[in-house]
Amino acid sequence: MKLHTMKPQDGARTARKRVGNGTGSGLGKTCGKGHKGQNARSGGGVRPGFEGGQLPLYRRLPKRGFTNANFKTEYAVINLSDLNQFEDGAVVTPELLKEMGILKNQLDGVKVLGNGLLEKKINVRAHKFSKVAKEQIEKLGGKAEVI
Repeated sequence: MKLHTMKPQDGARTARKRVGNGTGSGLGKTCGKGHKGQNARSGGGVRPGFEGGQLPLYRRLPKRGFTNANFKTEYAVINLSDLNQFEDGAVVTPELLKEMGILKNQLDGVKVLGNGLLEKKINVRAHKFSKVAKEQIEKLGGKAEVI
C-alpha cells in the first residue's frame, strides 16, 4: 500500500448538502424550511429546553440537596504493567512518572491498579494502591509506600 493509492472507506466522507441552487438537489426555493415562520429565518429556531413559553421542565422540578461532585478526589491511575519500564530496586514516585511521560497530569494523587503483571522488585510511592497491586509489589520483595 502506498500513500497515493489510499482512499477513505465508502461512506466515510459525504458531500455537503447544497440547497437552494440548480444542482438538482431537490431542495430549491424554500430549501426544505417551509414557508415563513421562525424556523425559516436565518438564525431561527429556539434554544434547547425551550417549551414555547410554558415553564420548562428544568424550572418546574425542585432543586434540592447538596452534591459533592465538585469536591471529589480524582486520582490519576497507573497499572502494574506500566511499572515494568523501571529497573530492579528503583524508587518510583509520582514526580518520576510525570517526568518520564507515563502520567500526563497528577490530578489529586496517583493510584496504582493491579492490571497486568509486575516482573521487577521496585519500591513504589503513591497516594493509593489497590489490594491486588499492593500484594503483587510486596510478593516480589518491593515496597508499596503510601504518601
